[in-house]
Amino acid sequence: MKDFVIIKTYTYPHEYAVLKLLLDQEGISYFFENETMIGVFPFYSNALGGINLRVHLKDKNKVLQIINDLNTNSHLRIV
Repeated sequence: MKDFVIIKTYTYPHEYAVLKLLLDQEGISYFFENETMIGVFPFYSNALGGINLRVHLKDKNKVLQIINDLNTNSHLRIV
């Protein structure tokens, strides 16, 4: 996990549901840090620093492009 970097931080799991599907479709290595804890205790999000999207360094630019495309070229928007 040492080669994984934080790309973006979210407050709640519903904010990245579409992004998760896109990352799976592209076969990108990723994980959401604190996802389970905040899913069980949503009000802990601020205390834990949110849900961090971590991706492998080799996929960093591709993920940033996917997030950018989703925010600008789609009616779906990642907060």
